[in-house]
Amino acid sequence: MALDPKLLEILACPQCKADVKLTADEKALKCVKCHRVYQIKDDIPVMLIDEATIEPDRPTKN
Repeated sequence: MALDPKLLEILACPQCKADVKLTADEKALKCVKCHRVYQIKDDIPVMLIDEATIEPDRPTKN
């Protein structure tokens, strides 16, 4: 089950408040500004700064 598009519209990075986008594999959300990656577990985004990883700029799904 994919994330609801309306949910994606309102989610923001808890660190810098920028938009997040689905990663290409649709298993995480990535901040467009600080590049933190928040995993999606059991169809729920884990938006905790301490659990995020930071990745260089890579393609995201629009």
